[in-house]
Amino acid sequence: MATYNYHRIIGEARMLDTREIHSLTDFLRNHKAHVKRLKKTKAPEVLTVNGKAEVVVQDAASYQQMQERLHHMETLAAIQEGMASAERGELKPAAQVLDEMRAKYGLSR
Repeated sequence: MATYNYHRIIGEARMLDTREIHSLTDFLRNHKAHVKRLKKTKAPEVLTVNGKAEVVVQDAASYQQMQERLHHMETLAAIQEGMASAERGELKPAAQVLDEMRAKYGLSR
């Protein structure tokens, strides 16, 4: 079984910083400073409405990296589940799978 460098794949874990909770009103009034801080720190901010957390904002590059890490982790989880399924003997011959797909989708040989 191959080994993976999970730290490389998921990157450094980032939790929400409770010091980066701001009202939506403050964000709207001072959006330039907020955007500058978001780009510099790469950390998300929680925005509140009437004292309740409503949205999380982050810079686009950090969001894209988060999406890529999520995709990698979901892919790894699917691979691990497939390997576990194989170890449990839950595999089907390829010909059987192809026949089932042809029948399901009305495909010809």
